[in-house]
Amino acid sequence: MAHAIRIHANGGPEVMKWEEVEVGDPGPGQIRIRTSAAGLNYIDTYHRSGLYKLPLPLILGQEGAGSVTAVGAGVTDIKVGDRVAYASSPLGSYSEERLMQADRCVVLPAGITDQQAAGMMLKGMTAEYLLRRTYKVQPGETILFHAAAGGVGLIFGQWAKALGATVIGTVGSEDKAKLAKAHGYDHVINYRTENFVERVKELTRGEGVPVVYDGVGKDTWDGSLDCLRPFGLMVSFGNASGAVPPFAIGTLATKGSLYLTRPTLVTYTAKRNDLVTSANALFDVVKAGKVKIETPQTYALKDAAKAHADLEARKTTGSTLLLP
Repeated sequence: MAHAIRIHANGGPEVMKWEEVEVGDPGPGQIRIRTSAAGLNYIDTYHRSGLYKLPLPLILGQEGAGSVTAVGAGVTDIKVGDRVAYASSPLGSYSEERLMQADRCVVLPAGITDQQAAGMMLKGMTAEYLLRRTYKVQPGETILFHAAAGGVGLIFGQWAKALGATVIGTVGSEDKAKLAKAHGYDHVINYRTENFVERVKELTRGEGVPVVYDGVGKDTWDGSLDCLRPFGLMVSFGNASGAVPPFAIGTLATKGSLYLTRPTLVTYTAKRNDLVTSANALFDVVKAGKVKIETPQTYALKDAAKAHADLEARKTTGSTLLLP
């Protein structure tokens, strides 16, 4: 038996329970992993609250890393003793030990620790697809990213800078502004003291940006559209402030024939080749020193409810790990 954080109903952090669970042997195509670290991500709160509906009871956690203790039939590219990491369904990383589909895991190379991987897979592969595939950022372009001091934002800023972009970020405090500045952002706007639309227009000489990356949602939606130049792309990839409200599609026309996409990591890594390619691109920029992963804040796995409360209160930034 192993312990895990499981929920039996949707709600606040109080629904998270530390319980014994049966793990069992891996079936065909599966591996059993002893968890070294589980990543804490904002999407975990959506799964807990029910914003993203999933069958219950549910062991939370989409991201983790650890050592393989058993391998099921048909698994050929992962063996017992390998260090692996993942950032995908099925959920269940908030567990001391778990089963996982082998084709959703990647073997960690030398130079990447388990804790690094557990704190960067979801955020780092999200930054990868946003920068290299949703909109292929080119040297010399000026781009806008909201929540620059968040987990994805700290990786995104460094990677975008390495690609040669001029990066504008928004934050909610002066401390976060300093953090973003130290992670690749050329211009940081505190949206609590400045109008970020006016500031973006000023920085781009009235033209606007070709792409806005918005993981905040409701609170920044209208302003984000106003920051785009004609034919610009609105990338809405999260709902940290709440879901984007319904809007008239004609708004995209009146604001300059804009494009809109709502991407997810699930789609961008659905094929194993895409998953491995994305993970390897992340490992490469980290090993090359182009992207430095923040020293994580850590909580005991059994204290995951407190970690969720702190995350929603914006008391955590960057990488946060749950350790068994």
